Order: sequence, then C-alpha cells, then structure tokens
Amino acid sequence: MILHPRLDDLLEIRHQAHTLGVAAHHLVNSTFTGMYASVFRGTGLDFDEVREYREGDDIRNMDWLVTARTGTPHLKIFREERQRSVILCVDSGPQMSFGTRGTFKSVQAARTAALIGWAASKQHDRVGGVLFGNPATGLQYFRATPGRRGMWRLLRALTQPVEHGQTDETQLLAALRHLDSGSTNGSLIFVIAAINQISIGLERTLGSLRQRHDVLLLPIDDPADRDLPAVGSVIFSNSAGELLEVDTDNEEGRRAFREDWELRREEVKQMAYRLGVGFVPIRTDQDVNHTLTEGLRRYAGGRV
Repeated sequence: MILHPRLDDLLEIRHQAHTLGVAAHHLVNSTFTGMYASVFRGTGLDFDEVREYREGDDIRNMDWLVTARTGTPHLKIFREERQRSVILCVDSGPQMSFGTRGTFKSVQAARTAALIGWAASKQHDRVGGVLFGNPATGLQYFRATPGRRGMWRLLRALTQPVEHGQTDETQLLAALRHLDSGSTNGSLIFVIAAINQISIGLERTLGSLRQRHDVLLLPIDDPADRDLPAVGSVIFSNSAGELLEVDTDNEEGRRAFREDWELRREEVKQMAYRLGVGFVPIRTDQDVNHTLTEGLRRYAGGRV
C-alpha cells in the first residue's frame, strides 16, 4: 500500500497500460477524458449570433425558425469554445493520511486530482488548484493556467509531507470562500475532500459558489469510515485531541456507527441536490478512472 502521493505516480496517470501479454502505453484514461469532454466541453463550440446566409456558408447551420419568420435565409454562427478554468480544491490535511484498504485517502485524492487535471489539460482547459488543511503550508493557491507547467506545480505540491496537527472544517470553508472571491466566472470546481457532514456555513458557502460556477463534490471514502472493523478495543481521537475508547467487537455499536455514517452521508447528498452540485464519492479501494467515469455519466444523466 502506498502511504503518500508520489510525483511519478501522478505523472504516470496520464498514461494507461493495456495488458494482453504486452504492455503498450497510450494517452491516459481515454474513457474518462471522453466523458469529461462530453459533459463539460460539449461540441467544443459556443453559439455566437444569427446572421443572414451568405454564398458559401455551410447550410447545415441554417436557422430554419428565423428563416421562416423573416422569409430570408439565416445562419447560426458558432465560435470556438473558450478555454475553461478547472480548479481542483483538494484536502491535504492530516485526516487524509488514513486508509485500511486499497490506499490512503491522501493518495486517492491526489490521483483523482491528477486524472481530472490531465483530462482538462488534454481538452486545452486551464488548470489550477487550492490545497488546504496542511498545517505546515496553510492554504496554497495555484492560478489556473494552460499547458502542463501549472499541472506540474500542483501535482508537486500534492506530494509534499503533511505536518501532523489540528485541522477542522473551517479549512474547507476558507478554501471555498477564497475560490468564491478569486475565481473567473464559469469555472469548473472539483472539491476533493473527506466530506461526510454538513458543517456550519458549508451549504451557504457552496450555494454562493454555485451561483457563478459549476461545482462537484468528490468525497474520499475508506470502507472503514462506514463499516467499523471488529478489532477489539480501539482508542480514537478527534481534531481537538479528545480521546474515546470504543469496543469494536460490539455488533450493536458497529451497526449504530454505520447508521450514523449513512445518515450524515444522505444529508450531504440532499444538500448537493438542493444546490445543483454534482456528487461523486471516491473510495480508496476502487479504481479512480472507473469511478469517475461512471460518476460523471450519472451526473450528466441527472442534468438532462
């Protein structure tokens, strides 16, 4: 199990190996990149205006409604779609250094960010990011830029050591508020974090962000977040340093733990639905490419 994000792993995500006896490298995650393009890029063209038909124009772009109303042939004019700013808001706090199956949350979050970032870069979108939660660095902001240089800076930052210390939900709110005041209108913002409860101010902050941007929540989950393993007496600590001893062999206690997690998760999902925010959970024990592809397919279906 990889304990920390590695730069070579995040760079390699832009490739995938096809194994039928021979390993052959191809541009990464073509399935996910195609899904990203279909959901967030569309045809690659923005509607610009309607004008009268001119000799030599492509008749496939005729606007038949305007033509019928005016009695004169009119044409729809399109221009190449503008580059979009894609912002990766990633939790890099101490609580992400956890994982019981597959990999650590920090590693899966970094892989998720890398996959989205490479797909966006391949579509010529500008990629930037905000990292929050690491007591050693505080809030780190990376301006959205075209090309790979910005991606490299962001991925390199995701591999920096995380200092142990206290962290809380105010770190996420600070990152979201920073994006709300500093991001170009119409940005696409992916929030990749260990989110499973509605903290004070979260819905209001997300609602404000959603007014000017497309937002997707990507909570990073470990199976043990929901199903507490039976490993005897375990001492847990919270962000305030308070300790609690739990008998994980108690079946009733594990059931109550699971029901509480499911209740909080449903509340977060309902909040996302109310705000029109995408919601795609990412598990540490599942393939990121497959999870994101299927999640975006469901998101696209829900927007129709």
